[in-house]
Amino acid sequence: MTGINSAAVKKMAVSGFELWDIFRENSTASVITFENNRVDRVSKGSDSGIGFRGYKKGATAYLFTNDIKAQADAAARLAARPAAAGAVFKAMRGKPAFVNRVIKDPEGVSDVKKIKLLMRLNDVVRAQNSAVRQASITYSERAREIEIVNDLGVYVRETQVYTALVIMVVAARGNRIETAHSVIAGAAGFELIEAGGIEKKARDTAALAARLLKTDRRINGPMAAVISSSAGGTMIHEAVGHSLEADLVQKDLSTYKGRKGKVVASGLVTVLDDTRLAGRRGSYSFDDEGVEAQSTVLVENGVLKNFIYDRETALKDRAVSTGNGRRESYRFRPIPRMTNTMIAPGKGAAKDIIKDTKKGIFVARMGGGQVNTVTGEFVFEVKEGYLIEGGKVTVPVRGATLMGRGEEVLNTIDAVAGDLGFDSGTCGKDGQGVPVSDAQPTIRIPKILVGSK
Repeated sequence: MTGINSAAVKKMAVSGFELWDIFRENSTASVITFENNRVDRVSKGSDSGIGFRGYKKGATAYLFTNDIKAQADAAARLAARPAAAGAVFKAMRGKPAFVNRVIKDPEGVSDVKKIKLLMRLNDVVRAQNSAVRQASITYSERAREIEIVNDLGVYVRETQVYTALVIMVVAARGNRIETAHSVIAGAAGFELIEAGGIEKKARDTAALAARLLKTDRRINGPMAAVISSSAGGTMIHEAVGHSLEADLVQKDLSTYKGRKGKVVASGLVTVLDDTRLAGRRGSYSFDDEGVEAQSTVLVENGVLKNFIYDRETALKDRAVSTGNGRRESYRFRPIPRMTNTMIAPGKGAAKDIIKDTKKGIFVARMGGGQVNTVTGEFVFEVKEGYLIEGGKVTVPVRGATLMGRGEEVLNTIDAVAGDLGFDSGTCGKDGQGVPVSDAQPTIRIPKILVGSK
């Protein structure tokens, strides 16, 4: 063990906690922003520290320090809280079945090359349409080396690398202003940026902002909604995923409490949380408690099969952790969080679903939204939407929102295509942000309430 010393481990091993872990982290981060035709910001930073978590009789004790040399003393302070158990402990190195490999370390790429990339994308955006008034393009990278020892005798070590590019565009005509943004992000190195398609993403983002300026059609009322795979899985993440996190279920903050084995969705719907998708932003080999990554079936053919567990919530339910114990950094205790969450693809083509829809809304891109996990009620912004008339996508609509209850919507889905589109971001919960992705195929909701702002 390079960063976790044996004295700290011995003190935790005799603590009498029902479960415990030591989490050491060393991270570096870099951000470059190109805005207003110039380099607006270049920032770099690093952080190192260690956290000690112990759980006993429903209570959690957590202590962290950025003084690595003082870790044995910190462990002793935490271990002194419960009665000593006199445990014998020997850590064994974990060997993961899945390893998320980085091809090109972004730290090895010069800032000059990264800035030239942002300059080129800025030119692409501004050349797309005369209505573009502002472009902000941000490149970021983060490397996170972690070590974990826990009461099960597991010792794991992993370096996680995240790379992201965010394109923000503002278009204006007269007094009207519209915005659009795109995100390219993953648990990957600079190969993600060099993979191709970035300039097209920049052009599409600028084109969307300009196109929104011409959109005046507003729609209201209940109607069919075809949500494209290009919209990503924002709806499944927000309207369903959070409600399946076990800590919210145990606190009576989820509409799915006591529903395992019950029908909660259409038979066409299967929901997965899969941590083993190469390059996806929510992927890793081990979670932040040392549990190996896995794929978890949450809903299978409409039936609720499982919740999203970390070790603490699994212990309370006499269940098994699903490998979803995550923390933003060593400063936080782990809690159950989503990783790569999706509705599994079905069969058939998206175009046939549209052709089979006489009237409704086609959602090409989702915006932000609000969800009540207790009731399942949600409101989502449609960033890019169009009317469906006679089985064809026609005119764009402005300011549309989708409103409903997560379970009701899942139960009425009557078409699931075989495509799959991903979106990436950072999910916030309990003051912690962790990298995630979400996905869905093209789906049809035969009736949902649509409003306009």
